[in-house]
Amino acid sequence: MAERLSLGGKGRHDMRDDYLIFTPDEVDLARSPLRGRCEAETYVLGAFNPGMTRLASGNLLLMVRVAEALVDPQARSLRWDAERYVVDAWPAARVDTSDPRIIKLTDEPWTPLALTSISWLLPVELTPDGEAVVAVHYDRAIVPAAPYQAYGIEDARISRIDGRWWMTCCSVSPERLGTSLYSSDDARDWRLEGLVLDHQNKDMLLFEGRIDWRYWAQTRPLGETWFAYPPGSDWRAGPAINLATSPDLLHWKPHEAPGLRPHAATVSTARMGGGAPPMLTDDGWLSLWHGVEPGGEVGIYRTYWTLLDRDDPSRVIRTEHDALIEPAPHLTAHIAHQKYLDSVVFTTGIVDLGDQYLVASGEADLACRLTRIDKARFA
Repeated sequence: MAERLSLGGKGRHDMRDDYLIFTPDEVDLARSPLRGRCEAETYVLGAFNPGMTRLASGNLLLMVRVAEALVDPQARSLRWDAERYVVDAWPAARVDTSDPRIIKLTDEPWTPLALTSISWLLPVELTPDGEAVVAVHYDRAIVPAAPYQAYGIEDARISRIDGRWWMTCCSVSPERLGTSLYSSDDARDWRLEGLVLDHQNKDMLLFEGRIDWRYWAQTRPLGETWFAYPPGSDWRAGPAINLATSPDLLHWKPHEAPGLRPHAATVSTARMGGGAPPMLTDDGWLSLWHGVEPGGEVGIYRTYWTLLDRDDPSRVIRTEHDALIEPAPHLTAHIAHQKYLDSVVFTTGIVDLGDQYLVASGEADLACRLTRIDKARFA
């Protein structure tokens, strides 16, 4: 059953513009899907990167990524295996454990990774304005269910298309790092449709509506080989946001025209990837995405925006090099002792609030952040 929370009265006058709505301390580990199915003691490394949508009731739903980690990793990793969670021990001489999130196998030329945590998805229901949590649905948690999810399920993105909800997630395993698809009639009970993008293609975002009777998606393939643009080009080689189309949401064909590419005029798109599912506005498709500036352990993640043509999403109408949302360390100051990353905001959802948009992000790979942005900002 869902855990229901009492609410204080809130009026429009005291709504916040930028705030944390859900943190690791608010996850009840006694109700975790790992309880009774894992031999090791765990804690919540992060509750972050929430997919977001509006339910038929009017309430909002966050699909929160809960990263449940080993209290004492010591070169050990967590893995799902046929309805149970197992701990794999790695010889200390083979690994680099300097990053608390991962184990790097240094004795192989391609440096495979194992994870010290395993991620599952927790539905958290909010009031229609996003100001408060009304229920946490532990009984509807989405957990690994296939071999290609052995290391967990990450970073949900939710789109409502033709009255039905669709959710893409990154599924992680030794087999592949790919995109899996879920569907639902009500955004409460979800069905796993299977893998739709293969190895090293993640951050898949479904456009919230069809274009010329086709479904469209933004994708982001990874890799280590990028061919250079000619000298003087507006573009820089590297990870980019591509486009794909489908007749049925299950079978995808890459679109031949490029999507959003790293721009040579800024170092903030040295890496880039999808953020919130593109939303149709009067002016075109509003796309929020993340750009990464080199620096520190993982780089500095910020959220940017681009407006795409409503009939041809490969054509950019407007965009900005200035960030829309910056990392906000002050928001996590009260839980700073739990932080293991800095300078990261990772946007994963957007809903319409009338004169504003409400944007959902993961802050510092730790907590769920909501940000109100006036629609006039994109004019």
